[in-house]
Amino acid sequence: MIQDAQIKKLEKIEAKYKELNELLSQPKVLSNVKLLQKYSKEQKELEETVSLWQQYKNLQREVEKMEGIIKEEGDEEIKKLARKEKETILSQMQNLEKKILSMFPSQDKFSHRNAIMEIRAGAGGEEAALFVADLYKMYLRFGENKGWKIENIHSHPTDIGGFKEIIFAVEGKDAFSTLCYERGVHRVQRIPITESSGRIHTSTATVAVFPEAEDIEIDINPEDLRIDTFHSRGAGGQHVNVTDSAVRITHIPTGIVVQCQDERSQHQNKAKAMRILRSKLLQEIEEKQRNKISQQRKAQIGRGERSERIRTYNFPQDRVTDHRVHLTLHNLEEILNGEMDQLLDPLRKKLKEEEKVVSDSS
Repeated sequence: MIQDAQIKKLEKIEAKYKELNELLSQPKVLSNVKLLQKYSKEQKELEETVSLWQQYKNLQREVEKMEGIIKEEGDEEIKKLARKEKETILSQMQNLEKKILSMFPSQDKFSHRNAIMEIRAGAGGEEAALFVADLYKMYLRFGENKGWKIENIHSHPTDIGGFKEIIFAVEGKDAFSTLCYERGVHRVQRIPITESSGRIHTSTATVAVFPEAEDIEIDINPEDLRIDTFHSRGAGGQHVNVTDSAVRITHIPTGIVVQCQDERSQHQNKAKAMRILRSKLLQEIEEKQRNKISQQRKAQIGRGERSERIRTYNFPQDRVTDHRVHLTLHNLEEILNGEMDQLLDPLRKKLKEEEKVVSDSS
């Protein structure tokens, strides 16, 4: 059954959809490409929810009509037909209800956004860097299974095939709402290729996931930026550029530092670095707002802080354990090959339960 809090949220979504329709008909919006794209995208994201909700309300009105006929004095045959019609409509409403409820809590305003992912080596030296490469391949294969487009933005490779860090964009349906569950510390337990004694080592990598920001959302003052250029190079010191094509940008008010060196053009590297910066600033703004609204959200899974250990990959035992839902699977190779839904589905279910508790208590 759709709860009162959900009804209020659906009514707000419908009101926002109507507001966007009005904005999209205004000349000042039609003449501004960025605004037109922004409002059109927002409208598209709300369209399915609003359509289902309007269908549901129409059926609700039909049920009320049938109930009126049933209560009236009159022909019993007509009342019988009204009862039958009411049952049919209620069945249709149940089906719509399931579809509507399945959208909660995913009606986050960033749920349909593309994602920027950042994986960094933690404790463990070269082995941690190799683990970063394994995680990157896992997300790459998962993205391929989903039909997403993956674009590398920046990487810092090591001599033996690992990465100290790698940043990439994921473009596709529900990319951010799916991958946001990956935020946190990932731990690996295995015998490193650099270990001669055969001892099992524990290494870590941190994963950050940001909703990709749109230009119009984040107003960055050029005076707040310090932009440095430097020589970029590939793994093992190869491909040293003749010009200073690598770019490092520091956002002075927040201290956020981003850099990109993967492109040969300084202009391209700057554009990619700004793409990362906008997304990080958007994430910081949203986190501050969420913390002001409710401390309860800190307890929700899937919104993991980067200091939170969320998952362990144990190679000797062929085991993956997600510590948030106490789920253990013994098919490590499958998961590293991108079969991640068996991990994420229980997380989605748990998140919905957690958010329902938050909604009911608020």
